[in-house]
Amino acid sequence: MEEDNYFEDEEFSPFKSILGLLTFSTILPINVFTSIEYMTKLTWFWPFLHLFIGFLAAFCGYVSFEILHLNSFFTATIVYAFLMLITGYNHLDGVMDMADGVMVHGDADKKIKVMKDSSVGAGGMATLFIVASLTIGGFYNILDYNFILGIVICEMSAKTSLLTTALLSKPLTPGIGSYFINETNPLNYIASTLIVALISYLLGGIVGVVGVVGAMVSGMLIALIAKRNFILANGDVLGMSNEVGRLFSLFAMTISLFFL
Repeated sequence: MEEDNYFEDEEFSPFKSILGLLTFSTILPINVFTSIEYMTKLTWFWPFLHLFIGFLAAFCGYVSFEILHLNSFFTATIVYAFLMLITGYNHLDGVMDMADGVMVHGDADKKIKVMKDSSVGAGGMATLFIVASLTIGGFYNILDYNFILGIVICEMSAKTSLLTTALLSKPLTPGIGSYFINETNPLNYIASTLIVALISYLLGGIVGVVGVVGAMVSGMLIALIAKRNFILANGDVLGMSNEVGRLFSLFAMTISLFFL
């Protein structure tokens, strides 16, 4: 793995690394940069940055639904569009690229080559449409239950899904995704996930915790699919896990809202 020499004289700063991770994953004008090695040391903290992003999205939903009196579907679409915009469409290419790799016939090397290709096939475009449509449907459902804090929970849980995939995967090197995978270990994963579950419980009770579990299941599933198709995982796999994790969290919360 090649070392990042641009910041070779830099000393590790947790605060700077957190802001660097926020700069990396959003379009917020923070503009704090640090080496990829130092930034990814705090990969376990990623869900809590998106707790903040989730609150921004929930506020957007509140304004649309309660103040502008837009219907649930229109509000759900606005919330999804807001999340995609504020995160700079960061993981959508991962959804398309991984889907293209999974769809192609051949061995792991061929699938990886297709996944890393810059062009997008029909499988990738169709998968993105399906994931986006179902996610909007998930937002629509929780808004129908007036569970607007579910927006916060699913956005935070999406990163728990990503961490779950990272924990269960072996990295494809070189690549940015390999840094995140290498820095995710059982100890920091368990600590991060327990805190996410606690916050989700405080926000949404048992329904919130079920949302976190849904995201964890998503992360396990994406890790399994990646292992069977590519053996190794990269940033595209992590991106897919994030987007599907948000969807699975919404799906789990929607079901639990009906039964609980």
